[in-house]
Amino acid sequence: MPLLQTVRRLAGQLWLQVLAATAIGIALGLAHPALGARMKPFGDAFIALVRMIIAPVIFCTVVHGIAGMRDMRRVGRVAAKALVYFEAVTTVALLVALAAVNLTRPGAGMHVDARSLAPRAVADYATRAHQGGIVEYLLGIIPQTFVGAFTHPDVLPVLFVSILFGIAVSMMGERGRPLVELVGLASEAVFRIVGFIMWAAPLGAFGAMAFTVGRFGAGSLLALLKLLVEFYLVSLGFVFIVFGAIAYRAGVSLVRLLAYLREEIVIVAATTSTETVLPRLIEKLRALGCEESVVGLVVPTGYSFNLDGTCLYLSTAVVFLAQATDTRLGLGQQLGLLAVLLLTSKGAAGVAGAAFVVLAATLATTGTIPLAAIALILGIHRLMAEALTFVNLIGNSLASIVVARWENAIDYSRLHALVGRSGARVPQRAKVV
Repeated sequence: MPLLQTVRRLAGQLWLQVLAATAIGIALGLAHPALGARMKPFGDAFIALVRMIIAPVIFCTVVHGIAGMRDMRRVGRVAAKALVYFEAVTTVALLVALAAVNLTRPGAGMHVDARSLAPRAVADYATRAHQGGIVEYLLGIIPQTFVGAFTHPDVLPVLFVSILFGIAVSMMGERGRPLVELVGLASEAVFRIVGFIMWAAPLGAFGAMAFTVGRFGAGSLLALLKLLVEFYLVSLGFVFIVFGAIAYRAGVSLVRLLAYLREEIVIVAATTSTETVLPRLIEKLRALGCEESVVGLVVPTGYSFNLDGTCLYLSTAVVFLAQATDTRLGLGQQLGLLAVLLLTSKGAAGVAGAAFVVLAATLATTGTIPLAAIALILGIHRLMAEALTFVNLIGNSLASIVVARWENAIDYSRLHALVGRSGARVPQRAKVV
């Protein structure tokens, strides 16, 4: 009986269901590629369901959190601290990736003639890359209408109107209290919907992996193996060394944090999109003891400004393509490239495909490496995206914890009980939020 109960308990774990569905999807894609490729709608449907609920989750969380703040200067202080942290960590990510790809040189010896590459394979990405620069990106944060923000594919317009609405309600004082309570009730309902959607996560993971393997074949798992191995090792090294050091300073056990986010990690790996777990990530960080107002600001903003995995990918991919096409990049050029990447990486949303568009935009901006060269990694981009989205997920989770600690907006006892590292001291000023 105890064994049967254990099996039933494990079978009810979402992360295990998603892991099993992912394995089944890979097996189907290998055994019947054509049938596996036809499973794509299952993955697309799950991602669409999650995207449907992201805007309400952000709006309810941000408005309810900000409206509960009495000091509006604190909103600006939290945002400023978050942006400083984002810039510092993403810069480290770019430097680490540049150093690693120059040391390992995965593209050396390929001697690819860019003129021989088919430009049609990357035409769509190139077109999208040329459609807007940094000015257009910043203007895009402002929606055409208030309601239009909720139909926008990016999270920043929703965050923008949510902050404005939250500040306005807060300034209404007691007269705005009924609105705060209404938003709080709406938030509860929205997170119940998130729970319903997560029931479809195994089906979405199955469809996404069956399509990937079926569409690109077993050969796609071996193509450009050296680059894949290098990127995966760099991603893991960044998580366990850089994030590990940050987690240690924050009194958090990185291993316990990874275990706490195991369901989200598996879903992100299967769908190669961090958007699919944004609502659950907000909910779980609140459960860790992070104040709602901090989580509501840091997580959505981090989805555009704290893409550490995307920075690792961009640095690695650009230098790899230079090596593969025998394009010489000196130290000065690479430092200039770093400055460009600090800007272009902010245009990548939480969707894996956006990283490829940003890569095209980076090549178009520098003009040093032939744009057609990105066709070399088009076939394995999705495999690289599994690593970069994982890094993005952990990076945004840690960012919320760090900023919440800076603001003393965290229940330290709850944080320590769930993900605290052994030997870490629980501050006496621990608060309940």
